[in-house]
Amino acid sequence: MNGMMKVAVMEGIGKMGYTERQIPTPKDDEVLVKLEYVGICGSDMHYYETGAIGDYVVEPPFVLGHEPGGTVVEVGKNVKHLKVGDRVALEPGKTCGHCEFCREGKYNLCPDVVFFATPPVDGVFQEYVAHEADLCFKLPDSVSTLEGALIEPLAVGFHAANQGGAHAGQTAVVMGAGCIGLVSMMALKAEGVSRVYVVDVMDKRLEKALELGADGVINGKNENAVEAVKRLTDGKGCDLVIETAGTEITTRQAIHMTKKGATIVLVGYSKTGEMTLPMSLALDKELTFKTVFRYRHIYPMAIDAVASGKVNLKGLVTDVFEFDDIQNAMDRSVADKANIVKAVVKIEKE
Repeated sequence: MNGMMKVAVMEGIGKMGYTERQIPTPKDDEVLVKLEYVGICGSDMHYYETGAIGDYVVEPPFVLGHEPGGTVVEVGKNVKHLKVGDRVALEPGKTCGHCEFCREGKYNLCPDVVFFATPPVDGVFQEYVAHEADLCFKLPDSVSTLEGALIEPLAVGFHAANQGGAHAGQTAVVMGAGCIGLVSMMALKAEGVSRVYVVDVMDKRLEKALELGADGVINGKNENAVEAVKRLTDGKGCDLVIETAGTEITTRQAIHMTKKGATIVLVGYSKTGEMTLPMSLALDKELTFKTVFRYRHIYPMAIDAVASGKVNLKGLVTDVFEFDDIQNAMDRSVADKANIVKAVVKIEKE
């Protein structure tokens, strides 16, 4: 496909603009996707606010966005499993396929991954993208491209649930009711966990957690979360905690609210990268700590969970912004976290 496409670029900290670029031509093993929806992730907001995450530093003009859903409009000559018109969710990280981690199936740990919107690799706040066909997952008729865009964060939630060994009969607590906390809660419910409680300090996010299927919520600003969990579990404590807030206080609370032999899955990144934790208590309880870096082999499972009605991704979305309104979309997402639980940019015009 020849022609130019509109691309939204980060021109500096807190500043968005637009440019035009050539529509990419798919390679033999790629497909060209006309993007319809792209989610705004916490990492996008962090790059927009600060210009960097750790060693990854934005050099403008830079394209944000790594949660895309769209429709295939062109296929490379080696692609057999997709055709023009297929609606797809795009897994944003292309790995080398040859390192020890890729060969062991732990491809999310590949040191040479090329991941949308991780500097210096541009993201997908744009009209078209050429992407590895094996990383484009066909959506069933019952799953929209809006939901397709949210398969990426849902994959994080399922990976967290899997890392924690989630299963029926358990009581789990999710610390944090942002997007990743909410998809983790839904993944836990989809995997059969009997009771899932969500802790946060923002009422709207807790209301959203209840709406999406949480068995109960705890406002950590109004009550002691550890005591609340103990009360809800008849003093025993919970079997599993998924920590998505990334704060020292919530991580310490997780250690205190679990029963002996429980598992804590750490998902949220702390701002400092360091925490002081009550490790003597963790040792006394023989707790298992697991961590999460993105996901692996999750997209088919996540798509099936949405198609079967086990996960309500549409209900996660609180705001949809037009592509022409990208500056406002980013500004509002950063400034109004109490009300915007999950924002999505609609790339395609009616």
